[in-house]
Parts: sequence; structure tokens; C-alpha cells
Amino acid sequence: MPPENPPTHHLSAPHLSAPHVSSTSAATANPNGSPDAEAVARFLLDHPSFLEDHPELLSSMQLSHQSGGRTVSLMERQVDVLRQRYKALELRLADMLRHGEENDAITNRLHQWTRPLLLVRDPADLPDRITQGLHERFAVPQVALRLWGVGATGANLSGRDWAEPVDGSIQAWADANRTPHCGPRTDQGAAVWFEDRGASTRSMALMSLRVGASAHAFGLLVLGSADVNRFDPAMGTSFLERIAEIASAALSRLVLAPH
Repeated sequence: MPPENPPTHHLSAPHLSAPHVSSTSAATANPNGSPDAEAVARFLLDHPSFLEDHPELLSSMQLSHQSGGRTVSLMERQVDVLRQRYKALELRLADMLRHGEENDAITNRLHQWTRPLLLVRDPADLPDRITQGLHERFAVPQVALRLWGVGATGANLSGRDWAEPVDGSIQAWADANRTPHCGPRTDQGAAVWFEDRGASTRSMALMSLRVGASAHAFGLLVLGSADVNRFDPAMGTSFLERIAEIASAALSRLVLAPH
């Protein structure tokens, strides 16, 4: 009898056998029978040693480069991703340092504005020291201040702008607004307190002054600028709140009677 034909083996190009995937993490197949991208990604996350076991994949897999026009290996792409992350961290650190330097500068200016107020002997001199200091230390183009219910020191208040009568509607507004208000100039009468009577004012910040948690304000501190964006409605007001608190504490020496 003729010898039996040996079994035929169908050979193909070298390939990697597909790793066994448990039923709990089985890949979801596409209509063409291949696993979908999410299943492949999930498998690689569940089997972190897969690429270590098959290092030839790292050099043979070709990916498009973000700059376009060429392909790179998986390892090169990983290095590129890490480089971009490092650059992003550098930019974030630089931004944090910049904000820190800005905060230090603001703290120094606040100290330079506050310290002279503690040295004032005559309380009647405080309003001018406050407005002048804000103008010089914080480069605020327009600063105005009005107080009502003052005179406990017995000082002559005639001729002092900050002691001029204030309309009742403005006093009521100050009572009702405990937090600073920023925005474009409106018909708010406080704008006329500026040296040019508000002719160049495009944005304003208004801060009511009060003793502690009093329900009634005893004054209004107003900042103005020809720049419509200087005191934007969306800006944070925490720093302005500190300014109002310090000014209120200093000027409380002028209050005629507790409110």
C-alpha cells in the first residue's frame, strides 16, 4: 500500500496568538469579527504585562504623529506624550509662581497702605490718607469717599469733601449692599464725587463702610476708572472686601455714634 500522505500544515506569516480572555472581560466584537477599540483598551489595562511579554510590538506598531506627515513607533509616541505632559506641568508651575508673585506684590502694597493709617493721630485726617493711599499704592485713577453721621472728634469738618451731605438714596443703597459692587458706570450719583465729576468714568467699584456687622453703613468708598474693564462685574471681590474692612475699622473713629 502506498504510504499515507503526511498531514498537511498550513503555514502563514509569523504571528502572535491571541491571548486568552476570560468570559468576564471578553472583547465585544465588531460586525467583521474583530474586537472593538474599547475592548482592546480594557484588555491592555487588565493585562499590563502584555506589551512586556511581546516587546516586538513596541517597535513594530506605527502611529501617526500629531504634527502629521509621518509615522512613529509606539515607544516614540509614548515619549512624545510624556514630553507634552511635562511641558503642561512646567506651564502650570510657571503660572502658579506668577500668581504667587502677584499675591506677594498685592500683600506688600496692602501693608504699605495700611501701616500709615495706624500712625494717624487726628482721625479727621484718615479719609484723605485712605483715598490718597489707594490712588498711589494701587494705581486707582479715581477714588472718592463720603461719610455720614460723623463728628465725634469735634473737628472742623467744613470744606472737607468726605463730610459733604449724601443723598438718602445712596445711604439706603449702602445699607442694603454689604459686599462690593463692580460694574460699568450707571446713574449712580456717587460718580459725581470724583474730581472730574465722573466725566471720564467708565467703570466703578462701590464699597459700603460699616462698624462690624452693623445693619447700617456710615459711609461709601468709591473707586473709578476710564477703563470699562477695570472694575468688571465678573471680577472677584474678596480683595475689595478686605479694603472695605480695613477702611471701616480705621474710619470708625470718626463715627458720631454706634449704628
